[in-house]
Amino acid sequence: MKKRTIAIIGVGHVGAHCAYSLMMQGLVDELLLVDNNEQKVASECQDLRDAVVYCPNHVDIRIAQYDELKDCDIIVNSVGQISLLETGTRLTELNFTIEQVNDYIPKVMAGGFDGVIVNITNPCDIITRQIALLSGLPKGRVFGTGTGLDTSRLVSALSQQTGLDHKSINAYMMGEHGDQQMVPWSTVSFAGMPLSALEETDARFRFDKEELKKNAINGGWVTYAGKGCTEYGICTTLARDVAIILHDEKRMMPASFELDGEYGEKGLFSGVPCIIGKNGVEQVIELPMTDREKEEFHNCCEGIRHNMTLNDTVL
Repeated sequence: MKKRTIAIIGVGHVGAHCAYSLMMQGLVDELLLVDNNEQKVASECQDLRDAVVYCPNHVDIRIAQYDELKDCDIIVNSVGQISLLETGTRLTELNFTIEQVNDYIPKVMAGGFDGVIVNITNPCDIITRQIALLSGLPKGRVFGTGTGLDTSRLVSALSQQTGLDHKSINAYMMGEHGDQQMVPWSTVSFAGMPLSALEETDARFRFDKEELKKNAINGGWVTYAGKGCTEYGICTTLARDVAIILHDEKRMMPASFELDGEYGEKGLFSGVPCIIGKNGVEQVIELPMTDREKEEFHNCCEGIRHNMTLNDTVL
């Protein structure tokens, strides 16, 4: 049977937790770790190897260089500098992460890589677009976790509000993985029952929608305030994306992906519901939003376009 080989580029707080999550969920057979900090990557490699005996399956773990990633099924981009988030905005990571991907993506591609790249580095939408441009991979093969984590936060808040299990809730955050995102409330449902129908008869479904949206947007900063990073939510989101790709699930997930006329938008990457399979994103799903929701989403996209102008290298 073919080995499932995944590379993590950038093994800081997030990258290391992604590696651990992939191992503990039995999603990887060979794990390659890449980082410019030689001592950090050596330490993480040792710690992960120490955990292998109690993993669901055997995992080969080793340190690799960019030009050694040819046979990887998936590369996860998680380069970053967590201290830059002290400003309270993900945009402060832009210059650092742009320089990193500008440097290493050509090296990866020169080695012959032809798989899928999943980006989790911030600002997610802009960095995902830059990786897609630099890699030259077919459309779909590069996408970001985008509003996947934000959607998880929204669904968690809805679960706490209603008392229903997360798996009974269908809802999405859309737009930027940042402050400029929205909720198409008209499409939210609970086990197939629209929110609009339930809120007429059950007090649990009558709540301040704007407040709930703000809580989902700010959830990451609540986590960051006490521990200086976010780890569990994003690594679980990443692991779900990896599982979908490896098993060709054709599952709908929020992802940062290139819009080419969907929702009336073009020329940018934004968080939208997508069908994901073995070759990455296969289709953007256009939810039947109201005119007001379409306008709100357009405003989110305009915010992303503005952020794209902050660094000429992403244009």
